[in-house]
Amino acid sequence: MSKKVMAVDDSPTVRTVLKSTLTDAGYIVVEASNGQEAMRMLEECKIDLLVTDLNMPKMNGLELIRALRKTPGYRFIPIIMLTSETQIDLKTEGRKAGASGWVTKPFCPNQLLAVTRMVCPEKAA
Repeated sequence: MSKKVMAVDDSPTVRTVLKSTLTDAGYIVVEASNGQEAMRMLEECKIDLLVTDLNMPKMNGLELIRALRKTPGYRFIPIIMLTSETQIDLKTEGRKAGASGWVTKPFCPNQLLAVTRMVCPEKAA
């Protein structure tokens, strides 16, 4: 059975690239444009991995991670932060919030897939 990934980014272009990359690798991908939308969708949609941007309107990536870590069923889900931010203090804050991995934009599809497979090791079908 294929793993389901939620891609959360306010950029439709980034979501399209994420979806294409992950779908081609055998994952099922659902999309959200910000953290609030993601949290609403997660009430009805079970996922295996979350890939989120940091800087988004309404609820940013760190807020989303913190909220997800308090949500039963998602406390231990792998989360990849995908962002153009490279500051060490933000990476540290992301880890403290509960991020499992960090990929910097612009990203290479192979790099994203390598991190995805590292934090969510069971292969997609």
